[in-house]
Amino acid sequence: MRQKLIRLIFISLLSGCAGHAPIEEQDAAPKGYVDVSKIPDAVPKYEPDSRYGNPDSYEVFGKRYSVQESAEGHVERGIASWYGTKFHGKRTSSGETYDMYKMTAAHKSLPLPTYAEVTNLDNGRKIIVKINDRGPFKTGRIIDLSYTAAIKLGIDQKGTGNVEVRAITVATDEPELVAKAIPLAAPLAAGQIEKLPPSQRPTAATSQIYLQVGSFGERDNMRRMLDRLLNSNIDNVVIHQPSDHQPLYRLRIGPLAERQDAERLTSQLQQMGFGKPYIVIVD
Repeated sequence: MRQKLIRLIFISLLSGCAGHAPIEEQDAAPKGYVDVSKIPDAVPKYEPDSRYGNPDSYEVFGKRYSVQESAEGHVERGIASWYGTKFHGKRTSSGETYDMYKMTAAHKSLPLPTYAEVTNLDNGRKIIVKINDRGPFKTGRIIDLSYTAAIKLGIDQKGTGNVEVRAITVATDEPELVAKAIPLAAPLAAGQIEKLPPSQRPTAATSQIYLQVGSFGERDNMRRMLDRLLNSNIDNVVIHQPSDHQPLYRLRIGPLAERQDAERLTSQLQQMGFGKPYIVIVD
């Protein structure tokens, strides 16, 4: 009996406030009107992995889940749900306190914390949330939104919705090279890739938006993609060199002034056959 009790306590802590601990009380929306127009989306920023909620794997209700090492490039589609008063004020899997009036969410496998753009595939609404909890553990659901996030996405009344979850990678300062656009079909010379002097680096007070178009373990593969971009007159291509904690070459375009610019460029790149890039925000 004592071992069973200890196991239930462990599951409760691991699954956080995401509605998946072995407690059967009914979840609900708060009473009264919530003016979500005064509640901004989460603002992506670099944060180290939480000391809590990031084991290699964990078990809930007899099923084992693995935690991803990185959120980079993560995109998935499925059913979203939401959680409210039942867990308001309780501890999440990351150690933070769940606040149903903030733009947060729970996910089974993404590292904590991870910022993500969530799109309602039925009405086109988009929000940005901070994933700081584990769940949902109900079959067929991929993300649990805070009550406020559910309202902004338009799934609060129905309770669930069809969504796309796209992780937003927030990078730290890293060595980078900038490649300038060159004439169509011209060969790429080594001298055309120059290290960006510190005096020329952007100094905007706000975070900078980039589109990442690829990551490569081999330098030759990176150069081939770089040639394609430059020969297609895509300017401001940034090359992030491998480092001790990130052993890949990464090609990014930016910085871009607005999120709308990133969306327009994404459509352009897809039409040109480059695939769909994803957004990276650098502090």
